[in-house]
Amino acid sequence: MAVTGELCDFVSIADSGNRMHRRFCPVCGTHVFSEAESRPHLVFVRVGTFDDPDLAQPVATIWTAKAPRWACIDENLPKWEGQAPAPR
Repeated sequence: MAVTGELCDFVSIADSGNRMHRRFCPVCGTHVFSEAESRPHLVFVRVGTFDDPDLAQPVATIWTAKAPRWACIDENLPKWEGQAPAPR
């Protein structure tokens, strides 16, 4: 993966207490990816930023407890009410 162009960083504290970085385009505000300082090996890339949005498929659903009523949650995928547990 390659990221070109300038990105801005919005830092916030997640429900877990970890510092989150949300990177976005300073021109249009599009959210590009996010990462937690506690899991530097894990980067969440927004599928809408891919040249080919079919490149990735969902493998799980997280934060279902905060999902709106209208959210379409695939019952065939693993799901967690909050953050998924860290891999072992």
